[in-house]
Amino acid sequence: MIRKLEDFLTNWKHESDSTFKIFNTLTDESLKQKVYEEGRTLGKLAWHLVVTIDEMIGKTGLQFSATPHDAPQPATAQEMAEAYIESSNAMVQAIKEQWTDETLLEEKDMYGQMWTVANILHILTSHQTHHRGQITVLMRQAGLTVPGMYGPSREEWLAFSGEAPE
Repeated sequence: MIRKLEDFLTNWKHESDSTFKIFNTLTDESLKQKVYEEGRTLGKLAWHLVVTIDEMIGKTGLQFSATPHDAPQPATAQEMAEAYIESSNAMVQAIKEQWTDETLLEEKDMYGQMWTVANILHILTSHQTHHRGQITVLMRQAGLTVPGMYGPSREEWLAFSGEAPE
């Protein structure tokens, strides 16, 4: 639960660092990976995480410079990684400068419903985690090594101890 800005900022630091690790593992070729023909590509899912920062947090009235929610997807994984970290950092800086703990209690119109700013920040984080899980499945299918998020990945365990837990 987000009761203070510091709660969000601490959690977002871990979550955005984890997402950035994912972005830095992607290759240009992997961006085309799909689970099924009509499904989103890995690149489309990754880009969705980038532009959601502007799309969701922009609805709160926070003034910051992020990749616009309607920006076209770039061709390279590096461009996506740079856009993600720039948008995330800009959001964090603006929150520190413009909001107080009391801001978390304000209600904003989100998709036809009234949500508190605290709930919006919680949903932003959960949304990112949800799609990051989808991305890691596509990364495995594309032959990429998935970095650990909440502990070591299989490959990290193997490098550390020579065997991975079952």
